[in-house]
Amino acid sequence: MTSDECQQVIDELQAVIDDTHQTLEGFEATGMASEMPEDYEKLLAILGRAVRDQKAHTLRMLEQ
Repeated sequence: MTSDECQQVIDELQAVIDDTHQTLEGFEATGMASEMPEDYEKLLAILGRAVRDQKAHTLRMLEQ
């Protein structure tokens, strides 16, 4: 994977991270985190995976 490809993936993962943060904030602001705990946990898992994957791609890009 080239540096440009890594950067593209990093940028796309950042969009997922940003969108998921906004959704989580909406859940928290409306009380849905307690009403729909399984969905809230799924959102946290999505956020965690996106952050982990973004870190991996960043490290890969830095190693090149």
